[in-house]
Order: sequence, then structure tokens, then C-alpha cells
Amino acid sequence: MGLWTLYLREVKRFLNVFTQTILAPMVTSLLFLAIFTLALGRGNVNFGDVPYAVFLAPGLIMMQIIQNAFANTSSSILISKVQGNIVDVLMPPLSHFELALGFAGGGVTRGLTVGLSAGIAMAIILPLGIHDPLAILWYALNASLMLALLGMIGGIWAEKFDHIAAVTNFVIVPLSFLSGTFYSIERLPESWVLVAHLNPFFYLIDGFRYGFLGHHDGNLLIGSVAVAVVNVALWLVVQRMFATGYKLKP
Repeated sequence: MGLWTLYLREVKRFLNVFTQTILAPMVTSLLFLAIFTLALGRGNVNFGDVPYAVFLAPGLIMMQIIQNAFANTSSSILISKVQGNIVDVLMPPLSHFELALGFAGGGVTRGLTVGLSAGIAMAIILPLGIHDPLAILWYALNASLMLALLGMIGGIWAEKFDHIAAVTNFVIVPLSFLSGTFYSIERLPESWVLVAHLNPFFYLIDGFRYGFLGHHDGNLLIGSVAVAVVNVALWLVVQRMFATGYKLKP
């Protein structure tokens, strides 16, 4: 009951302001799609047999999943800390596992909801097919979970909103933009290809794009294992933070 209540609280937080948390990211994705497609040859630039707009769409959807899953958990925890009501979450008899799962569940739900809404909007105007639905589900879930966990770590670590803004601007956004969202890494110099393969966001976007188009730049097996390993490591960090009360308890 406690876990379910915490999860519902996290979900209702973003549903109560759905124009900001769901509709706004959908519109932003469509604007990115329009601007980049028109800027690059008015839609005549192709990646193989795939028009650029279709190639771009999965990356934009994944970028919204990433940013919104992170925003949900980081803002929830930081606001509770700033307002002083984090104690209302820590006092109930919830285990560290339940606390992590409740917050992460809210972030995952928001990430998937935003991704679904953006995907539906793009499918209306683009011939966006589905090549491998299991790959789409696997990478969407892992992306949402990864960024929800990162958001929890950031929210626990941060002491003011400037700290979260710094993480977003100097970590989340650069990793998102340098992960192949707007381009294929096959067109990068060899040294930058190596850098791209060190970015976990690359595997999320590459695998997600494969699920829609059947196109991938990296090794799908390595990518699947990499994102799973990162999520396990992040989960252990979050569990440790809750167990020690790091920046949560006086």
C-alpha cells in the first residue's frame, strides 16, 4: 500500500500539469522535427533509403523520454527537500527498495507517457513504421529507468534548483545531443566514433531507432548489455543513498 501510494503521488504530480509535462514536450519534438528537416535540404537528405525526417523521429522521441524521466524524479525529490516535507516520505515504514521503486516508477511512467504522445504525433505526419516492437519497449523502459535513477541521484545530491539545472545543462543535454539524435555516427571522424560509443545515451537512441527503422550504427547486443549494466549500477547507488540518508537526513 505504501509503495502504491508513493507511485500514485509521483504520477499525479505530472498529470496535474499535463500541458507542461506531456503536451509541451510533444510540441517541442514536432518543432525540432520541422526545423531540422527544413534546414537540411528541405527534407531531401536521406540516410540510406530513409528520409531524414523519418531517421530523426525516433531520436527526438527518445530525447523527450530521457529529459522528462530525469525531470520527474529530480524535481520531486529536490522540491520535497526544499519545502522540508521529505520527512513525509522517509518516515513511513517503506524499505529503501520501495522508496527507490516508487520514485523510479513515477519517472518511468512520465518518460513512457511523453514518448508515446510524441510518437503518436509524429506517426500522424510521417510514415513511421515499427521494425522490432520488443527493441522499442526494451530501450524505452531502460532509458526511462536510467534517467529516473539519475534524476533521483541528482535530486538527492542537489541543495538548490541551480544544481539540478547545472546537471541538466552540462550532462543530460550534451549527452543527448552527442549521442546520434540528429545524425548517424557513421558520418563522424573515427576518433569521434569512439567517443560516441562511450556515451550510454548512444546505445539507447541507436537501439530505439533500430526498433522503428531496422537501422543501427552500433552492436545491439553490446548496447543492450551496456544499458542494463548502467541501470544496475545506478540502482545500487540510489539504494545506498537512501540507506545512508545522504543529504536526506540531518
